[in-house]
Amino acid sequence: MYPFAYHRATSVDNALATLASAVDGKLLAGGMTLLPTLKQRLASPSDLIDLAGIADLNKITATATVVSIGAMARHAEVAASEAIRNVLPALTQLASLIGDPQVRNMGTIGGSVANNDPAADYPAALLGLGATVVTNRRSITADDFFKGMFETALDAGEMIVRVDFPVPRRAGYEKFRNPASRYATVGVFVAETSGGVRVAVTGAAPCVFRHKDMEAALAKSFSAAAVANIKTPATGLNADIHASADYRAHLVGVITQRAVTKAIG
Repeated sequence: MYPFAYHRATSVDNALATLASAVDGKLLAGGMTLLPTLKQRLASPSDLIDLAGIADLNKITATATVVSIGAMARHAEVAASEAIRNVLPALTQLASLIGDPQVRNMGTIGGSVANNDPAADYPAALLGLGATVVTNRRSITADDFFKGMFETALDAGEMIVRVDFPVPRRAGYEKFRNPASRYATVGVFVAETSGGVRVAVTGAAPCVFRHKDMEAALAKSFSAAAVANIKTPATGLNADIHASADYRAHLVGVITQRAVTKAIG
């Protein structure tokens, strides 16, 4: 690990001011990706600004129409939230499947969303529910937020403050987990919302994406049988030591059926 200056921010404004004054500063949320990167000397920021001391960033509120989660809310806190479970149980279930207990007790929703790992779980929830990412500057819809592998719409000096999830009529999440990392080899979030059916796929491609063919089929009949025969092209899907592109394409269909079953049941 290269040397850096450590700062513990006391407010959003303080964090952003410190970031702006740094030569090459980085914001530290849960550190699940950043800290291993630093330990492997793959990054050498001049300053690290820790957001853990900003109480306003870990608030969780839930109404009958909207679930709002502060950027520094831990995965374990989301998984254990009765307020969220009462209106959006698919989201608490998703959070409970992230990593292991250590990761769930340190990782944050803001860090996960800003990092946009191709196999992360939260991007599927945001895209599947049509969520809104609220930053210190603006509100960004999930459809506009995720741009590519580890790439988002966030600008330099912009920081996620919270994520707002509209409460759907019903929703379900399922994933095929890598047995070591628990990352999604393929994960699918299905939601029937007031604006229609949304199907978001993570793990299969370089970036989370909506599956329009699945959405069209489920809009006609919200059932596992409706998507049973829909094929996903393997072109452009991820291929690695864990799964080929063809295997991931097959899994998209299987996991979508399971997610729909969860949403129904």
